[in-house]
Amino acid sequence: MLGRDELKYIKSHLDFWDKLSEEEIDLLERNITKVSYSKGLNLNSTNSECLGVLLIKSGALRVYILSEDGREITLYRLSPNDVCVLSASCIIKSITFDVHIDAEIDTDAYLINIAAFSKLSTENVYVENFTYKKTIERFSNIMQAMEQILFMRFDKRLAIFLLDEITKTNSQELHITQEQIAKYIGSAREVVSRMLKIFQSEGILEQTRGAIRIINKEKLQNII
Repeated sequence: MLGRDELKYIKSHLDFWDKLSEEEIDLLERNITKVSYSKGLNLNSTNSECLGVLLIKSGALRVYILSEDGREITLYRLSPNDVCVLSASCIIKSITFDVHIDAEIDTDAYLINIAAFSKLSTENVYVENFTYKKTIERFSNIMQAMEQILFMRFDKRLAIFLLDEITKTNSQELHITQEQIAKYIGSAREVVSRMLKIFQSEGILEQTRGAIRIINKEKLQNII
């Protein structure tokens, strides 16, 4: 059982606490444990059981997902006093992707057992609202990560298109506009423009008005 000071600290970071009945408070107190994670430890992954809700006391955790090609996409980082509900993502039906959590440094936290928290979330609307509120607070981070994944996929589509065009025309210089590229590969001109600028900064191509010149075909092939 946790001490009075520890429970006071936890209570101050769970704004639904005062909306719990005596029975619910008793259930919660009996299902909170203090945990420690060493630097580099993976707390939560595809193959692990749903962890529960974490309140960070000290240290730092990184929450991330994996792209299709295995690259890690950071959703956000957790610092002292932060609450992580994505560690209990199995009770949030709208979350359909696998969340991974690593300890970036040695970390101490309080863990709310998933079964107890799930029961409270189902039976107490204030707990349920707390869960979704914390998820929404991180929504912009999640959307940025999703955009990054889509962007990763798009660079391959664009690379394939450019390689096909220089093969078809037997020329390293393509007389084509960004609007035309966007139409051919089913994307927006703004997205094409952003990726072409990235390719240019990486020394893959040069751009002039109405034309694109491939200057490093090997780098372009390595993207695929």
